[in-house]
Amino acid sequence: MEKSLTVFRQLQVDQINSERFLDSARNDKETHMTVLGLLQATTAYFKKHDIESPRLNAEHLLAHVLGRKRIELYLEFERVLTESELAPLRDLVKRRSEGEPLQHLLDTVEFCGHVFLCDKRAMVPRQETEELVEFLKSEIQNPKSKIVDVGTGSGVIALSLAAKFPEAEILAVDISDDALALAQENAARLDLPHRIRFLKSNLLENLDERFDLIVANLPYVATQDRHTLSREVLHDPEVALFAGARGDELMRELIEQAPGRLRPGGLLVLEIGLGQSEALLSALAEKKYRDIYSKNDYAGVIRFLFARYG
Repeated sequence: MEKSLTVFRQLQVDQINSERFLDSARNDKETHMTVLGLLQATTAYFKKHDIESPRLNAEHLLAHVLGRKRIELYLEFERVLTESELAPLRDLVKRRSEGEPLQHLLDTVEFCGHVFLCDKRAMVPRQETEELVEFLKSEIQNPKSKIVDVGTGSGVIALSLAAKFPEAEILAVDISDDALALAQENAARLDLPHRIRFLKSNLLENLDERFDLIVANLPYVATQDRHTLSREVLHDPEVALFAGARGDELMRELIEQAPGRLRPGGLLVLEIGLGQSEALLSALAEKKYRDIYSKNDYAGVIRFLFARYG
């Protein structure tokens, strides 16, 4: 009983501190808060606002503001933060509590061992797409393969492959000018601007060449499923999320287009949404693709489709 009361009192203290931290911008009293106290207060505030992994989010934001690595915070628990450090953090905490993605607030995201710029111009890369890149690394037998990444977004797939296969010829296409601009900034950030070509295109419409590999992580959410998405996901551009009434329309269109842009025996790889595998596997078979198979993501969901043509 005594232990339960102690935990309850600590939760009350953390909640009071979180409100004190956020409200201090509205009064003239100087706020004295240590790194540890700030992390506890922010964690409590994020819990109140249903933020997943609240402590981890708090650590990332504080490390970002202080210009530290997250692990370094543990060496400074007793350091008192200045108002010049607290002020920008209040804004970030408020925005995160309202559902703005952590990656947007940090301006970066880690993906396959590289750090990419990340903002509202393109979808925040997901863990499943990292799994896709790892599958591709094992599938690509020819290091000089000619590859196109369709719907490149921030460029994480194309650039990760460019870093892994320096002799590959890689094209990244997207219908969004904003996404292409972000992808090009990421290419410069990773010192890969001369390794990739960028082109604005609706799927493969503006291409007149053939490839060994066509990979696509296209929008696959049905418009009627908007209500199922989290606040964070809804900050992604709509053009990167919604494909149509069913959700698989763009993938079906790409399945139709790809045979004309694949070299003989070339590979088409798709990242797909939940429950879309059966219909898309049938569509691949109807178009006379061969060696058709699927792979699950780490959650056990059928997430990736592979098929060769010719």
